[in-house]
Amino acid sequence: MYNFTLAYEYEIIYIYFIFWLHSKVTKIVLKDNFNESLKTSVMKSKAGAVFLSSLVAGTMDILAATIVYTVILQKTTAIKLLQSIASGVFKKEAYSGGAQMAWLGLGFHYLIASTFALFYFIIYPYIPLLKKNTFLSGILYGTFVWSIMNLIVLPTVFPLLPPKNLDFQLILSILILIFCIGLPIAFITKKHYSLNKGF
Repeated sequence: MYNFTLAYEYEIIYIYFIFWLHSKVTKIVLKDNFNESLKTSVMKSKAGAVFLSSLVAGTMDILAATIVYTVILQKTTAIKLLQSIASGVFKKEAYSGGAQMAWLGLGFHYLIASTFALFYFIIYPYIPLLKKNTFLSGILYGTFVWSIMNLIVLPTVFPLLPPKNLDFQLILSILILIFCIGLPIAFITKKHYSLNKGF
């Protein structure tokens, strides 16, 4: 039998974990009293810059999705949101796998964020626009990420998805990826290359 009390407890733990992780990431990126030498060391390292942009973007994105779709719009629960990510690999089994599948979904989410962070990091030196206007680059890259995920990846993994309509939910999903994926990756990557090569 499905244990609703246990599921609720897992959901509270998950939401607490995401907010805790977000606070730690914010401290690393924004706080002036954070160890500047350590921050600079991380940003100068290729692996460190990619890891940090993946962590920031992944955390901001999943936090935004949780707040918007589970709290504001109440379309799903936090656990089901993560299970839906895991279902890309485990299909219907993901929705009966409990907290384990939710944590796997969270892992897959960060893996996807890391892939997009790494891709931007690689192409950055070769595309002049990315160096000239970081804000515009972040907007364009967030839109690019949305297009890849919603027009290629999701229809391939879930062939029965209904067609998308230009409505509030679609615009909202694009904005989330622009502000939570595109812009953080663009600014952190810019910072790395500025520290290393004077871009």
